[in-house]
Amino acid sequence: MAPSAVPLTDSHVVQSPHSLKSSEPSSQLQTTAEHEEDVIARKSTQPQTLTKTKTPLEAISQGETLPPVPTHPTFAAHRAWMLSHMAAAFRVFARKGYTEGMSGHISLRDPEYPHTFWTNPLGRHFGLLKASDMVLVDYSGAAIGGNRSRPANGAGFLIHAALHKAREDVNAACHTHSPYGKAWSSFARRLDMINQDVCYFYGEAQAVYAEFGGIVFSEEEGARLAGALGPRGRGMVLRNHGLLTVGGTVDEAAYLYTLMERSCEMQLRVEAAEREGSRKVLVPDEAARYTFEMGSDAQTLYYEFQPDFEYEEAVAGGSFDDHSGEL
Repeated sequence: MAPSAVPLTDSHVVQSPHSLKSSEPSSQLQTTAEHEEDVIARKSTQPQTLTKTKTPLEAISQGETLPPVPTHPTFAAHRAWMLSHMAAAFRVFARKGYTEGMSGHISLRDPEYPHTFWTNPLGRHFGLLKASDMVLVDYSGAAIGGNRSRPANGAGFLIHAALHKAREDVNAACHTHSPYGKAWSSFARRLDMINQDVCYFYGEAQAVYAEFGGIVFSEEEGARLAGALGPRGRGMVLRNHGLLTVGGTVDEAAYLYTLMERSCEMQLRVEAAEREGSRKVLVPDEAARYTFEMGSDAQTLYYEFQPDFEYEEAVAGGSFDDHSGEL
């Protein structure tokens, strides 16, 4: 996507209050902290024009640009590759502490049969999952391929089926009962743009599902949830429940999930500090939009996940990559 001339915030230069001229008694001069807050509040952004149009991936690559997301000569090769990355995503979630009993699921649309999707077997720990463990289900909920030794998660099926039906661009979706996501969901609020990273959820990329009717056991509830995400949503806060993210690849959806969970943690910490008297300063809207446009395209988000993927691959010795790709 081609960026336009966008104002960026430069570093703040704060003048000492002792250098300010005032006819008021010194006791009425602003404190340093108060003055800094005033300067930050008044600080204008200076426009910076990009002289050469670059994609986000080109912009972040100093020198040779990282290659595009891999493509595959056959459906079987594509399927084997994506199921390996799906297994790695579960292991990343396990390492980061997102497990909660049988709760949590990832879905991944099949590349050959787009009205079916792969998901995890019920009750198997995220950290043990391999590509061969995944279950292929159709939109009716029937298991039609893959591992049939265990069922899929019923509530998870209704959520993910609704998402895949509503959004053709959504090939992958992630939902777990991760701790900070659950905590933040009790507020039923969007995340604030309080730092650079959370700007990946700027604007319509973030949504809130403001209802909670218990465990999702009806198609209607799944459809309402998918509708709340909207046509451009990437991440959603599910009230009293947790988080949900989507993407064109499982890598993108999984990275966005880890980012949204960490952003919930940061928001809770910032709000705790704010209650103690510290002042929260939001990222200016134009800077947030620029960061979103120049850092959160599908190619870049795929690569954001690769450090975690490569770590899990090294730790496991490739043991989770055990699917031939054939149905």
